[in-house]
Amino acid sequence: MKNMMMGLMGVLVAAAFVFIGQGIVMHQRVATEEASFHALQAGYFTLSKAEREAAATGSELNAQLVRIQNYPSELLRLKLVGIGKILTGIFILLLGVLMALVMMPVRLAKIIKR
Repeated sequence: MKNMMMGLMGVLVAAAFVFIGQGIVMHQRVATEEASFHALQAGYFTLSKAEREAAATGSELNAQLVRIQNYPSELLRLKLVGIGKILTGIFILLLGVLMALVMMPVRLAKIIKR
């Protein structure tokens, strides 16, 4: 029983650190993605409005506009899902602490019975 609980605690702690690590990595990607987003915007908006509007359907300029329009949702996903993963990891870690606190009186009772 003791080994099973310790194994479960180990799995919980490992899962918590995996979630926290994934969240941190996602949050760190936001800065680099924002920089490339601003560079993409700067490259697109340096052209005159007439050039941008005269671009043919399916051209590289329109593809660049589509990438610019999709970037904010990707950045939002990185930010929100990253924070969500960090908070999930913290929750799982706290669940492990709660399990340890619940196990203490049971173990103490077994020690006192001896």
